[in-house]
Amino acid sequence: MTHGRVNPAHRLEDQGITGLGAVYYNLTEPVLLEEALRRGEGRLGRGGAFLVSTGAHTGRSPKDKFVVRTPAVESSVWWENNAPMAPDAFVRLRADMYAHMQGRDFFVQDLFGGADPAHRLDVRLVTELAWHGLFIRHLLRRPSRHELDGFVPEFTIVNCPSFRADPARHGCRTGTVIALDFERRLILIGGTAYAGENKKSVFTLLNYLLPERGIMPMHCSANHAPGDPSDTAIFFGLSGTGKTTLSADPARVLVGDDEHGWSERGIFNFEGGCYAKTINLSPEAEPEIYATTARFATVIENMVYDPETLELDFGDDSLTANTRSAYPLDYISNASDTGLAGHPRNVIMLTCDAFGVLPPIARLTPAQAMYHFLSGFTSKVAGTEVGVTEPQPTFSTCFGAPFMPRRPEVYGRLLADKIALHGAACWLVNTGWTGGAYGTGHRMPIRATRALLAAALDGSLAVVPFRRDPFFGFDVPMAVHGVDPGLLDPRGTWADPAAYDAQARKLVRMFAANFAQYVPHIDADVKAAAIG
Repeated sequence: MTHGRVNPAHRLEDQGITGLGAVYYNLTEPVLLEEALRRGEGRLGRGGAFLVSTGAHTGRSPKDKFVVRTPAVESSVWWENNAPMAPDAFVRLRADMYAHMQGRDFFVQDLFGGADPAHRLDVRLVTELAWHGLFIRHLLRRPSRHELDGFVPEFTIVNCPSFRADPARHGCRTGTVIALDFERRLILIGGTAYAGENKKSVFTLLNYLLPERGIMPMHCSANHAPGDPSDTAIFFGLSGTGKTTLSADPARVLVGDDEHGWSERGIFNFEGGCYAKTINLSPEAEPEIYATTARFATVIENMVYDPETLELDFGDDSLTANTRSAYPLDYISNASDTGLAGHPRNVIMLTCDAFGVLPPIARLTPAQAMYHFLSGFTSKVAGTEVGVTEPQPTFSTCFGAPFMPRRPEVYGRLLADKIALHGAACWLVNTGWTGGAYGTGHRMPIRATRALLAAALDGSLAVVPFRRDPFFGFDVPMAVHGVDPGLLDPRGTWADPAAYDAQARKLVRMFAANFAQYVPHIDADVKAAAIG
């Protein structure tokens, strides 16, 4: 039995998925919410939000992600970063998962990955959970009714959380599996209800496919000046660096908060919504994101709430610190209607330096920008994980290693070419600690970070005096209107300058040790820009 709107020539039966119970095609948000509530998948929260727990998995499972190793992708996949799965193991996995699915109800969403019609990916999501259909309908781009009539999926993602993989039979690690087969154009997800696996699977696909077309896929947020899409900025950064917060500037138009492509025509958002972290979210600091948590059909993941009043506890991380809110972009008042913008004038790389040695902002040469892009530095702090007693560096190349199927240098060269062709200015912004390391110093004032970013984006930062940093080699502004000059010199914020020097040398050595893996694959100018 089928329900909803679909191209009759492309039902699931045509993809070898048979024997299911009811199949619901392309249900809209109100109907998906009704189905999720009827099936007991979660609760209706304030304002019509959907409150759900994802169970044992409250985040992604990167160690359970596999790429099927076939001759077609053998030479193009970065196997040191992507665990291989044998083709025959994937065939068994697919057969066993499809057998498990028989008699069960499923929800199908046919959606676009990418706002640019010339470069988007037509992707089908087949989900066991109704709320997963709601989630991905928020996060990807929704076709019109006319476009659905002729929709032909280029890739299909099948997500069945109730299925548990057998490591011995399926060539995986645990009962949880995310297996990507580029030749069969199929991704299978089992053993996890964490909805982010759906979104990041599409990102991984685009990260593999787009470079072949000369398009740079990026784990970044983006915004542009009001009425001027040619004045665009992109913000690279790992979780916790401020990528979502800093791009959501009320004085600029939000293109997107997480995933974009850079083509010959400019920037385009991969997504149609946002997946914002909500831990310690406040109406004062982020009023628009906060307001989405009480909007109709917003998906609230793993937040603790009062069972009677349904009031959300934004400070409670007892389930996970990775609490999330998923909502469509049009819930943000200054969001772009098109998801399109021009070529970036500014490329910003965000880091949260818990060592307390990086300046609040630094100007990078194109070669230095490639160095920091390939490094992808941020840091963990004491208390975030068992055994972490002092700041620990985290290097995630291209600011998104778990989603990179190709070698980092592929993305690095693409970004270098785009920056050179379009003359973008490059900046490193530290949203971490100053006045000492974590535990001694304090977080960089958000007001100062915003003022420095504003000066970078309006061009005024380019004309202030700069000094060359003796440890990292980049240029640091010496005076910026509205910013305490003392903050611009991190060494001067430490009570013991010698302790700063020792900490800076320590971080330099960490950068150098991490970067050694890329040296055989990079150009001479990037080697010359290397630290240490």
